[in-house]
Amino acid sequence: MGVTPSVLAVDAGNSKTDVAVIAPDGTVVGTARGGGFQPPVVGVRAAVDALAEIVARALAEAGADRVEQVAACLANADLPVEEEQLAAAVAERGWGDAVDVRNDTFAILRAGLPQGAEPRGVAVVCGAGINCVGMLPDGRAARFPAIGRISGDWGGGGGLADEALWFAARAEDGRGEPTGLAEALPAHFGLSTMYGLIEALHLGRVPLVRKHELTPVLFAVAAAGDAVARGLVERQADEVVALASVALGRLDLLADETPVVLGGSVLAARHPLLDDRIHERLAARAPKAVVRVVTEPPVLGAALLGLDRATGADPGAELRLRAHYA
Repeated sequence: MGVTPSVLAVDAGNSKTDVAVIAPDGTVVGTARGGGFQPPVVGVRAAVDALAEIVARALAEAGADRVEQVAACLANADLPVEEEQLAAAVAERGWGDAVDVRNDTFAILRAGLPQGAEPRGVAVVCGAGINCVGMLPDGRAARFPAIGRISGDWGGGGGLADEALWFAARAEDGRGEPTGLAEALPAHFGLSTMYGLIEALHLGRVPLVRKHELTPVLFAVAAAGDAVARGLVERQADEVVALASVALGRLDLLADETPVVLGGSVLAARHPLLDDRIHERLAARAPKAVVRVVTEPPVLGAALLGLDRATGADPGAELRLRAHYA
């Protein structure tokens, strides 16, 4: 293509991976999509081997062998030591002159910042799980381990489904307070009782991976006024606000006008009860925070992180890149 591309952008999530090759002027010259990125399951080398196949397709479409900057935002890069291991494994592939590996939540944050804004803000992602990061232009960051209950996490789509099942089971057998979840959850799978759903999940007649389907059911029951379901949704909102406000505090941004980007399937659904409580509670703790729900794809954020570091990027590259993903 005559000009070495500026950025190889990678957004690798648990279920899918998107790769884009970006020219210095912000034009997307190659893309590819593949499966999820799960080094805890298959190991670092095997995970990067699978990533290499996707990257090869994107580079081939771009007619390039390498780029200036590799910006890889990867699921399961939750701890600095994991980022270091993954960065070393990616650097070995020789895809670019420089390699920047971060947790995939940083891609959501960068994608959700306003056009032309400096890389400064906080993002909370609530999808299957929950995570939060913050960053400043000088490179300082705020983050959490986000590896489950052992690191103090609560919520996300998977956690909410588990909590809904717990309350519904106890409501049906008398150990807990009544809730419409006891009827709504089994009904989603065509069953009449929680006992029937428990048995179906335990014996595999309903695969455990389908539990995530119960999160929208929980929100529907909450919207109808059920006290137990509302309590879970309100607690999720409080967790989002706790993460955001702590990250803002670590970066000395609580009193500043700062973007707070919300992403992930649970927050992108814009459930009114969840949305309203997040805005209300965050306004009390960080009055100048500017909340925005991100709709742009995370690979855009990875590409922008790469352009932030690229030496030959055109001043209009971000505008052109955002237009491509609009």
